[in-house]
Amino acid sequence: MEGAAFYLIFWMFWVYLTFILPKDNPYRLRLAAAVLILIIFSNHHFSFGMVDVYANAVVILSYSYLFISKEKQRVIIYLLICSLIITIAYVTFHLFEIFDPVWLIFKKEWMMGIGIGYLAIILLNTLKGRLLIIFSGTMQGEILYTYILNKFQFPHSIGDFAYLDVCALISAVTVGWSLLENAGAVLQNHFHFLEKAKQKSS
Repeated sequence: MEGAAFYLIFWMFWVYLTFILPKDNPYRLRLAAAVLILIIFSNHHFSFGMVDVYANAVVILSYSYLFISKEKQRVIIYLLICSLIITIAYVTFHLFEIFDPVWLIFKKEWMMGIGIGYLAIILLNTLKGRLLIIFSGTMQGEILYTYILNKFQFPHSIGDFAYLDVCALISAVTVGWSLLENAGAVLQNHFHFLEKAKQKSS
């Protein structure tokens, strides 16, 4: 069922941000509010010309650009370049799916989740940056993909549940990998501390 992955993953994100993440985190309230808004407006849509646009498309782009605009100028330029790379990857995947679907060896949502998530991990080192280019890049890709389809008279909605599922899976892959990276650093520091303690005791 379309939307199931989105609701499951984003509810988990919201629970973590609201009840588990330390309250002194500066992004906690804004991120929790953004996730909740996405969940609430996930089924709302409106018509823009000949295109059906889901409210989440506006929310995702607005939040992404807002966070990006608060970075330093050089960082903004790099984030926009990375976002463009994600956009191209997103559109290319969908076009290949239409013209040559044979290469889809398993569910496209998981292929996109792993592929684009891996691309974001390669491009940036921070979880914040990775999520920013994922949300902005995939939504830009969704808009461009819809524009291409409309040129050929194929109807397509911007930001529908199919997109949200893909976006949720990409986010989950990226967050999961970032947690593994941090876990490795924590374990390394822990063992380093134990070694120092042993040396002092000896």
